[in-house]
Amino acid sequence: MAKLDYDGPILEIDKLSISFFTRLREIPAVMDFSVTVQPGEAVGLVGESGCGKSTVALGVMQDLGKNGRIVGGSIKFKGRDLSEMSMEELRDIRGSEIAMIYQEPMASLNPAMKIGKQLMEVPMIHQGMSEKDAYERALQVVTDVKLPDPKRILNSFPHQLSGGQQQRIVIAMALMSEPSLLILDEPTTALDVTVEAAVVELVKDLGKKYGTSMLFISHNLGLVLETCDRICVMYSGEAVERGSIGQVFDEMQHPYTQALFRSIPLPGADKNARPLVAIPGNFPLPHERPPGCNFGPRCDYFEEGLCNENKAIPMFPANDDASHETRCLKFKEIDWNAPLELAEVKQKGEVGDVVLKMDNLKKYYEVAASALFSSGEKKVVKANETLSFEARESETLAIVGESGCGKSTFAKVLMGLETATEGTITLGNKAIQDVPIEERDTQTVADVQMVFQNPFDTLNPSMTVGRQIIRALEIFKVGKNEGERHQRMLELLDLVKLPRAFADRMPRQLSGGQKQRVGIARAFAGDARIVVADEPVSALDVSVQAAVTDLLMEIQREHKTTLLFISHDLSIVRYLSDRVMVMYLGHVVELGTTDQVFSPPYHPYTEALLSAVPIADTSVEKQHIVLEGDIPSAMNPPPGCPFQTRCRWKSDVPGGLCEKEVPPVRHLAEGHQVKCHLADDILARMEPVIKIAAE
Repeated sequence: MAKLDYDGPILEIDKLSISFFTRLREIPAVMDFSVTVQPGEAVGLVGESGCGKSTVALGVMQDLGKNGRIVGGSIKFKGRDLSEMSMEELRDIRGSEIAMIYQEPMASLNPAMKIGKQLMEVPMIHQGMSEKDAYERALQVVTDVKLPDPKRILNSFPHQLSGGQQQRIVIAMALMSEPSLLILDEPTTALDVTVEAAVVELVKDLGKKYGTSMLFISHNLGLVLETCDRICVMYSGEAVERGSIGQVFDEMQHPYTQALFRSIPLPGADKNARPLVAIPGNFPLPHERPPGCNFGPRCDYFEEGLCNENKAIPMFPANDDASHETRCLKFKEIDWNAPLELAEVKQKGEVGDVVLKMDNLKKYYEVAASALFSSGEKKVVKANETLSFEARESETLAIVGESGCGKSTFAKVLMGLETATEGTITLGNKAIQDVPIEERDTQTVADVQMVFQNPFDTLNPSMTVGRQIIRALEIFKVGKNEGERHQRMLELLDLVKLPRAFADRMPRQLSGGQKQRVGIARAFAGDARIVVADEPVSALDVSVQAAVTDLLMEIQREHKTTLLFISHDLSIVRYLSDRVMVMYLGHVVELGTTDQVFSPPYHPYTEALLSAVPIADTSVEKQHIVLEGDIPSAMNPPPGCPFQTRCRWKSDVPGGLCEKEVPPVRHLAEGHQVKCHLADDILARMEPVIKIAAE
């Protein structure tokens, strides 16, 4: 089928409504939703999970499953209504004219088939291309998505590639037939920030090169700012605001958009003077939406009798040419520039004595060089190399780096799930590096607790919330009897701001943010002195992130807890932490106070990390640094400086020193150290990566 020449909008969704039908009821997932994508344009679709973003994408792909149906409105692609096409026409269009990139790359790849073959299938099926031409095309696209050694990649199986490489292959596959419309559904959620930055850069370049229009679904406002021309904000199945990036970011006209922005940490925000504002209440379930405005019960500007009148609220033009629209009855009365009312300014707890000290910690693993034959030579994986730092009472120390840098290994050794190869860990005045968890006394186990990344995996699905917390209290020997423990459990629910009635609920009845709170309550059951929070908010929506982050800070102020906050999200780190430790391939490459680490001079890796973080603020200018290549394997690290294979400053060091010697630890200022060969005068010339434009 020849591509249609068409000069109108590529995608026109008009008053679309989609419902899912269960035995009991019809569940409206999307209502009265309209958006247009022009040729060569990128439109961002933003909102929290459950708001209907992915349902819209599946509607465009006409892939709603048995229960889903379009119950109103239309989706036109190049002027033709998709619902009127035959299955055969749809098959022709999917993959060749409309392509979709999913969140989880492995779901789109066949694990038993070489990459080259999977890519070649696309033009051979859709365009009847010969095998030889299809191979050339695959080689070209793999080169376009900036993968090293394309011929070797084409000859590899998916499991032989890293997550970032797999995602690039999925993008390459989507581009094989040069589609007119590319739908990206959270394509970078599972990737590191540096890989994310490279993938986003890539998608933008390829969009320009191939003239592809894009519908970019994300909950990350910073990413949408960097990739899209226009944005549509969704809440509970409806579009609530539409406009260009500049209009929506700088002149927002809907309370939900405003609330979203208030819950993200922006550069310069201070956790004590200007805490993040979480959106009150919870997202309504699709069959329990309130009358009138869906956002009404959570809105600061709610007016009884107006906002909850039982009739649908249309989209109103918010400017003269209707290029900016909002679904709010009061948008003209609201003072959008009113300063944020300061919540009570929180006093930060005084940082106390050192409670945890690590000295030259090393953790090596021995693995068989060949997975099939366990005898024979062994290889050593150097997960942590000479790690030294100390953490004090009431302090938040952030540990930052890409996956594979050794953050979680270090957490496992601290928790006693692994023992150290060399070096010491002192907790209070006890050395614990060689004591596995089953041999630790109750007090030590209670002192060091962990909050995990995924709240869904850490709770027992067959036990009530209250019982799980009481179980922890029994293990930590808190309370003399069942009654005291029950009382303490209720106090812990108060502490994490959950209603006491939740004690009788099962985990499946809780949302992600509520489960994470139960995890935090359990971690604090034994009055933990040190809490290791391993990416505790990365699986949560931005508004829930704000609430959970704020909760951790509040508990820390009350209990003088030491927080070790493991994360790759530098915006949260900047907002939360007192000191930051940057890790790369098992080494600590930079350590200092938050202000020291976030302003030059930087370690070259820190500089690249800062540049990679998308910031949802149009007044911020960023230096543009995209790291080349992937992180080397810890099984086969490069000689000399671990970062030298990706460093843009390497040529400034004479005599190939970076490739020969591991750099020494240098102290740039009181409490600020880097592991780098760069001379002092070069470090002094470094420019700030993030500049906030003067008002």
